[in-house]
Amino acid sequence: MTTPTAEPRWGGRLRPDGEADFAIWAPNQDSMSLRIEDVDHPMERAQDGWWRLRLEAPRPGAHYMFVRSDGMAVPDPASLAQSGDVHSPSVLVDPAAYGWQHDDWRGRPWHETVIYEMHIGTFTAEGTFRAAIAKLDHLVELGVTAIEIMPVAQFSGNRGWGYDGVLLYAPHHAYGSPDDLKALVDAAHGKGLMAFLDVVYNHFGPEGNYIGAYAPEFFHPERHTPWGAAIAYEKPAVRSFMIGNALHWLTEFRFDGLRFDAIDHIRDDESDEELLIEMARQIRQQILDRPIHLTTEDNRNVTFLHERHEGALIPLYTGEWNDDFHNVAHAIATGETESYYEDFADDRWRKFARALAEGFAFQGDPTTGGEPRGEPSRHLPPTVFVDFLQNHDQVGNRAFGERLMDLADRRCLMALTAILLLSPHIPLLFMGEEWGETRPFAFFTDFHGDLAEAVRQGRRKEFARFAAFTNAARRESIPDPNAESTFEASKIDWSRRDSDDGSEWRAFYRRLLDLRRREIVPRLASAAGGSGTIVQADDGLIAVDWNIDGAVLRLRANLTERQQPNAPAQGRILYAFPDGARDDDALSMSVVLRLDEDRSAE
Repeated sequence: MTTPTAEPRWGGRLRPDGEADFAIWAPNQDSMSLRIEDVDHPMERAQDGWWRLRLEAPRPGAHYMFVRSDGMAVPDPASLAQSGDVHSPSVLVDPAAYGWQHDDWRGRPWHETVIYEMHIGTFTAEGTFRAAIAKLDHLVELGVTAIEIMPVAQFSGNRGWGYDGVLLYAPHHAYGSPDDLKALVDAAHGKGLMAFLDVVYNHFGPEGNYIGAYAPEFFHPERHTPWGAAIAYEKPAVRSFMIGNALHWLTEFRFDGLRFDAIDHIRDDESDEELLIEMARQIRQQILDRPIHLTTEDNRNVTFLHERHEGALIPLYTGEWNDDFHNVAHAIATGETESYYEDFADDRWRKFARALAEGFAFQGDPTTGGEPRGEPSRHLPPTVFVDFLQNHDQVGNRAFGERLMDLADRRCLMALTAILLLSPHIPLLFMGEEWGETRPFAFFTDFHGDLAEAVRQGRRKEFARFAAFTNAARRESIPDPNAESTFEASKIDWSRRDSDDGSEWRAFYRRLLDLRRREIVPRLASAAGGSGTIVQADDGLIAVDWNIDGAVLRLRANLTERQQPNAPAQGRILYAFPDGARDDDALSMSVVLRLDEDRSAE
């Protein structure tokens, strides 16, 4: 059983008076020392397995490690920066060193959100926080309102997606310093962009996590996740580490929100209050000067974290990544039916319409395996759901990292993009999508030795069940995740941005996002639950109405190559694809959006 988190703050932290506090939870150690600048200082045992030390006048930038009773030295698990890799000494950081340029930033409301997901290492040729700053004007011009950065917590090696972080408080050294990351967030705010960070609390990476060497109680060795031993979230010290980390990114780096990765693997059955609930509650209690947006990824399709209170601020989580929308849209665009697309092969038109009208396609319905998945979601506002056609997972988890430009018909992709950007859900773009990027985004790592080989072979084994990879020789053609060439090939091609085709795609996205900003966003602040209604969903015809702010937004789409009539609709036409199309023309591969300001949806 747990009590509200009130534990010492993990790690080494400089104080305003020039001293520094150091704390580490090491309940199975007889003694602990702090080694700083090659001098060891004994730490004092505190309650419940904590060791603490206050040191006079250490210099910012000093290197330090914690030393077990047997002499083993380990980096600070809450290190704010590393002198090198995950095995190296930690660095004492002065949190007041960075001078913020935009102290007046007070955020933006959630209903204005258009997310652009980026991986720092492949977003620019340089792959750094500072280099990303130069590209922000492009995003503002496009109509994006928020950048979402894939995880940056220090991980093993130089290259990786970031989901194998082991030092969760330290920005990855290959991307730049903590001040460089602050500069990126600061610059985004100066251009009116929100900045979100992807965080991972369901596991630690396979190399460089030393916590088990001095605090085995941090984990449940008898329980496992897909990535190793489960974390003991019910322990107060563990909760303080995780909740403190979320607050660290939001306060020290002034991020506007966090995206919580794969929360279905954050199992916390033994606590009085589930970790995720306490975390959201503490965040909302402690940060009051600006809106904080918290989104989740969770394949359970549950709603208890995202419920809304009548007339109140968001109590817990703001939004949920809507994999159902992506999966059924992908099945429509590509015809693929393997792996998780299998559940979306049958009755795909109704599932697509349901995802648009009600949020989840699966709301307790049985999957192809017979197990029910999900909960009713129609009662939630449409802005709870974050929709996307592409993201790091759905591109990078393919064997070759292909994008939709290489997999789908161009007109179908344009039609689906129009639906994505003009629905009342929150849209997310993946870097390069806006100019029709064709370079892959592959899975890449920077492991060595036996671990590298295990990852390499595991990746190829993972695809053995797919029809295209039953042949062993074919599997050998899957890019080696540890090869630097796999990483380099995944960098987006900024030269394509201004090519003829790239310019056409950008103009297409700009037009849609400008229309969203002018006509749809002003109506979303008051969008309530139960707003969506399926009017038609069969044989490639999609008709959905949303009652938002006293008007009805009416979508009519024909996602086939046949000309066929759709459900009638009233209201002025906001957008038509292709240009000049009308819903009553029933053109093939067409989308028409109307706004009826004189009627309410039935």
